[in-house]
Amino acid sequence: MTTDTRIKGPASYFPSIEKTYGQPVSHWFAVLDTVKDLKHMEQVAFLKTEHQLGHGHANALVAYLRAKNG
Repeated sequence: MTTDTRIKGPASYFPSIEKTYGQPVSHWFAVLDTVKDLKHMEQVAFLKTEHQLGHGHANALVAYLRAKNG
């Protein structure tokens, strides 16, 4: 039996996000906190238009934070 310890889901994007945009994910979570009243896809659009994140990276950050915060 093999144990798969790879990170799965939205968090699997975090190393690439940090490398690509030069900020830790905690920075992006703080940015998202400023628009916490927006809907999921509105937050994704905000990250894409205002901060030039790619769709997959923006969506991963939003999805992770929403799942974590319930």
